[in-house]
Amino acid sequence: MRLFVIALSAFLVSSAGAADPFPSVAAKVNPKVVKLFGAGGFRGVANYGSGILISADGHILTAASQMLDSAEIVVHLADGRKMKAAVLVTEPILDSALLKIKVEGKKLDEPTGLDLEHFDYFEAAKRPKAQPGDWILGFSNQFEIAMRDEHFSIQKGVIMAYTKMHGRRGVFDFPYQGDVYVIDQITNNPGAAGGPLTDRKGNLLGIIGKEIKNTLSETWMNYAIPLAAEVETKDGDKTVTLSLPKFVELGMKGQYKPVKRPETVASVGGYHGVIFVPNVLEKTPPYVEDVVTGSPADKAGLRADDLVSFIDGEPIYSIKMFHDYLKRTSAGTKLRLEVRRGENLQTVELTLGEYPAKPLPAKPTEPKK
Repeated sequence: MRLFVIALSAFLVSSAGAADPFPSVAAKVNPKVVKLFGAGGFRGVANYGSGILISADGHILTAASQMLDSAEIVVHLADGRKMKAAVLVTEPILDSALLKIKVEGKKLDEPTGLDLEHFDYFEAAKRPKAQPGDWILGFSNQFEIAMRDEHFSIQKGVIMAYTKMHGRRGVFDFPYQGDVYVIDQITNNPGAAGGPLTDRKGNLLGIIGKEIKNTLSETWMNYAIPLAAEVETKDGDKTVTLSLPKFVELGMKGQYKPVKRPETVASVGGYHGVIFVPNVLEKTPPYVEDVVTGSPADKAGLRADDLVSFIDGEPIYSIKMFHDYLKRTSAGTKLRLEVRRGENLQTVELTLGEYPAKPLPAKPTEPKK
């Protein structure tokens, strides 16, 4: 992999043009990006990602990923320093999150005194958007190739289109439905989300997105969200327009309030018949305590002490996340669950049903041997 990165760098030096030698662009961008580490680390869930420094005080713009759902987020700066960071606010409808580096002995709303190199986000957002055919560079910590003071991985590509997002994760539409840059390079790999997309001079153009499938073609998308992205959505009975620049501006001041995402189904979703352990913690893991006799969970073969880890490839960290996922399903929906049973991960196919007219009894739990 290291040889590949070196070879790629050599290729780009010759093709980027004498006016903008590739090493100088890499040297310009790398101090303004960070590696992020948080929750995850087991099969299918990366515990690492990428971020863009947008203030000297340590504000970081990144993608709204489940990696951020962590008690502690660690940031690796370009000079090798390791620091902690806190999430200020996330907005799934914009697929964006804003973090800030924490300095020991100082409150989060106090100046950090770090004086870090950074992108001028607001100036970059005012520039005309890039056009199809423009060369671009994608900087990211994909596959966790970069650690501490190592440089981000860099990929060269071309903008193929500027169009509306039509993506999904699992069985649900992706919450961001705004404009995106579609790229002809495989940029959207594990760990890449939140990295900067730049022009060949190192000017910031957008934020590399997560791994998403195109609902129109059932193919994986490689895209970035433009800096001036705007999305129309519902906030109660009103239609409102969310903008990424306003999100960043208010988020840095601690004044942004995320929009409550509307549910596509008014009920609690399809019936499964899983009885979880008591949900007494803020993030109680989704351990199965029992299943209802004759229920979809019973027919699928779920057992007591199973830990639901994934639904349709999406990581599930808590009972609340399980219920939130199921809210937008209906009877007849087929789910692919991966559950940890003992030391192994088992795949369980479960077809949701209609809620019974009267409660069914729980399946008797076999005594443990």
